[in-house]
Amino acid sequence: MSEEIKHSEDYSASNITVLEGLEAVRMRPAMYIGDVNERGLHHLVSEVVDNSIDEAMAGFCDTVDVTILEDNSICVEDNGRGIPVDMHEKEHRSALEVVMTVLHAGGKFNKNSYKVSGGLHGVGVSCVNALSDHMTAEVFRDGKIYRQEYSKGLPLYPVKEVGTTDKRGTKITFHPDATIFTVTEYKYDTLANRLRDLSYLNKGIKLNITDLRTTNEDGSHPGDKFFSANGLVDFINYLDMDGNREHLMPEPIYIEGTRNNIPIEIAMQYNTSFNERLHSYVNNINTHEGGTHLEGFRRGLTTTLKAYADKAGLLSKLKKDVEIEGNDFREGLTAVISVKVAEPQFEGQTKTKLGNNEVRGAVASAVSEMLENYLEEHPKEAKMIVDKVVLAATARQAARKAREMVQRGSVFNSAGLPGKLADCSDRDPAKCEIYFVEGDSAGGSAKSGRDRHFQAILPLRGKILNVEKAQRHRAFESEEIKNIYTALGVTIGTAEDSQALNMEKLRYHKVIVMTDADVDGSHIDTLMLTFFFRYMPELIENGYVYLATPPLYLVRKGKRNVYCWTEEERIQALMELNNGEEKGVHVQRYKGLGEMNPEQLWETTMDPENRQLRQVTIENAASADRVFSMLMGDDVPPRREFIEQNATYANIDA
Repeated sequence: MSEEIKHSEDYSASNITVLEGLEAVRMRPAMYIGDVNERGLHHLVSEVVDNSIDEAMAGFCDTVDVTILEDNSICVEDNGRGIPVDMHEKEHRSALEVVMTVLHAGGKFNKNSYKVSGGLHGVGVSCVNALSDHMTAEVFRDGKIYRQEYSKGLPLYPVKEVGTTDKRGTKITFHPDATIFTVTEYKYDTLANRLRDLSYLNKGIKLNITDLRTTNEDGSHPGDKFFSANGLVDFINYLDMDGNREHLMPEPIYIEGTRNNIPIEIAMQYNTSFNERLHSYVNNINTHEGGTHLEGFRRGLTTTLKAYADKAGLLSKLKKDVEIEGNDFREGLTAVISVKVAEPQFEGQTKTKLGNNEVRGAVASAVSEMLENYLEEHPKEAKMIVDKVVLAATARQAARKAREMVQRGSVFNSAGLPGKLADCSDRDPAKCEIYFVEGDSAGGSAKSGRDRHFQAILPLRGKILNVEKAQRHRAFESEEIKNIYTALGVTIGTAEDSQALNMEKLRYHKVIVMTDADVDGSHIDTLMLTFFFRYMPELIENGYVYLATPPLYLVRKGKRNVYCWTEEERIQALMELNNGEEKGVHVQRYKGLGEMNPEQLWETTMDPENRQLRQVTIENAASADRVFSMLMGDDVPPRREFIEQNATYANIDA
């Protein structure tokens, strides 16, 4: 540990700035953490961990331990300086209590405390406190242990000294308030994936997670230790599944530097796939909607590669009528862009899009200079990249007619809609939903059983194209995919991105995939989700994509019918109807939607009052990218390993 890390005299109560109180958080929690469902629940952990990472970014911390306790409480402990506990001059109480109970209070507002910070708004830990029915803060500082407990954001007693220690740092333990959150059980994988990302984004920091809710056969508890010595280079290799995608160069291109006082770190690798995979971060926050740093990266990449290719005469293979576009330079590219900005401007507290204009030029400049040097020093790899770009441009030209056919079909009138589409009568997208149904038989039942006012049905003929292994023009030539675009009313291309989804005329705000509850149905679900993730991520980001959940069983005795979605529910139904005995009870296992008559399909799977829809969300874009490539790509061994590890306890298509 360095001398700089050991000293904490310059971090005291005077560094804590107060802006306002806490009252609004419990009244409108979604304004501060996004929602009160699963995503918001896990966001609480991120807010606390981000404080520890801020300490690490400032050079005062190198280890963060996250523990899921038996009651779904979370404990986060770091070895940083420890939150100041001395009296706050303005508030006349301990700085620890101020940080934990006052909104917009923290060292993030004092530039001398943190140069850059993910917890920009200072609402993090106080919001977590407000939304927890119990929280304990322990500070290890100057050889002493300080403690304060809270309930729903209110301190239960003043900060007190409770012992001595040779440790230093902060330990926060909190239990989410069940009266606020609709879900209170933490998912280990969600938390582990976030910590894994943080280890890549902050090389040299140890991030550990342990789950005390379960015990291994040897008496230990499940857990993971994340540490990356090479940062973003390791991240790229993880995303590309450690070489399971065929690379064009032996090692990722790595760019690191500072422009206009903005630290910039980028790693990128070209492979033989057809998808662009760009993941951007600002102060460790995943900006999945992009922003000026991503725009700068694209600009620097395109101009530099184009200039090099022109100078080296590598574009001679292009046909005269083919013009290279920016998207061609990014086909088959996996890249991670990470910038650290002292005063980032995000679109709202959810921090999904960066708005600082100065970052655009800084990133473009850094990419141009360092990429130009790389290309000059690696002519063989440079030629392979340009050849890939030429192939992409040629394929895009071939895709143009197919795409234009999609565009012409995507009109807001019945004449241009697919023949198999049974549309709804309402024209308000916010009230309308469309079911993509497996097969004509189930499609017929769905059409007969639906509410025609707001529910549309489009039967799918078999399994759609696996877009993970196909060039874009192949996708647009697919009849089923053209029908999906046309039915939804969406088009391709916006002012910012010629391949982005234009949702101005989207006709439905619920897009529901309804398939059989069997292996083929799960495969179709995965094919559809792969398509939405690669070609229409905006639908998922806006919360419009769902999976229908038909029942697995009908348990009947006499005139009583009980539908069951799980094996546990089937056993429970047998207990209720016949004391657990199957004799005298009819149990029907539904193998397909077509086995249900229209009334049953409506009652169990389509009626908003009774159905069970699973909303599709992207909790972690990098992990989702890797999983889709694993499940739908060419390499069998990693897919087999993933299924063996997950199929016994998880529905991998969800």
